[in-house]
Amino acid sequence: KPINGIVTVNAEHISYDLSGYPAAPFTADSVVDAFVNMKNASPVGCPFTFITDKTTLASMSVMKPSSMRSLLGGVEGSILDVYGGEYEFDKFTVRLWNNRGSNRGVSIRYGKNLTDLKQEESCSSVYTGVYPFWYSEQDGLVQLSEKVLNAEGTYNFIRIYPLDLSQEWQDKPTEAQLRSRATTYMTANRIGIPKVSLTVSFIQLAQSEEYKNYSLLEEVHLCDTVNVEFPELNVSATAKCISTTYDVLTGKYAEIELGDTKSNLASTISEQTQ
Repeated sequence: KPINGIVTVNAEHISYDLSGYPAAPFTADSVVDAFVNMKNASPVGCPFTFITDKTTLASMSVMKPSSMRSLLGGVEGSILDVYGGEYEFDKFTVRLWNNRGSNRGVSIRYGKNLTDLKQEESCSSVYTGVYPFWYSEQDGLVQLSEKVLNAEGTYNFIRIYPLDLSQEWQDKPTEAQLRSRATTYMTANRIGIPKVSLTVSFIQLAQSEEYKNYSLLEEVHLCDTVNVEFPELNVSATAKCISTTYDVLTGKYAEIELGDTKSNLASTISEQTQ
């Protein structure tokens, strides 16, 4: 307690307790199996429940003991990395949605409710295709007969990502397995699409007196898709709500961020290392 008597408390969500629950090595062939096998592989009782509406089929292998939190996402080979989706953490319930939010028809428009807009676009993570392979000293190299799988789209440049899938299978995979996993990877990571970030500040009209009778038509929730219109900057796009700033004193949202999450220096260095 400082001299002025004002105590600052920094708290994190209860889901971060998953960092203290380990899981022994396990394998899975689908996203449902991944959650079931991860929890069963814990040497201690885990109070968390894992739910998903996804049915994605893909192989996942955990070769060494890891914390459940890291296995959920944020590292290469995690459930999010392999199967994609959007998480929702609700106390001790972890849900992986195919699409967590929805498009409620909300429009963010200049002259209506838009107060500030900043758009950034990054092509640093754009690849036009992948070169998938599997390798072990005992069985050698497995690659596709065509070697490269191209991403959907038309490009005036070539940028191919060497996709190392050696950790996906313990035994030598077939060419069909390699092709299927590489196709899933390209779709889940949207490798051919630039990262566009829209930082938008706007008045959520559902919270205003004038729109109180139409509040359900103007609500924006986390992971919802909204339409952003700013003719003066030639901006007409759909973007996902990725971050909210909520003022608990006024009971209103102060800022809502739309677009793709921005990478910071630490995550960029981490990706280069991987």
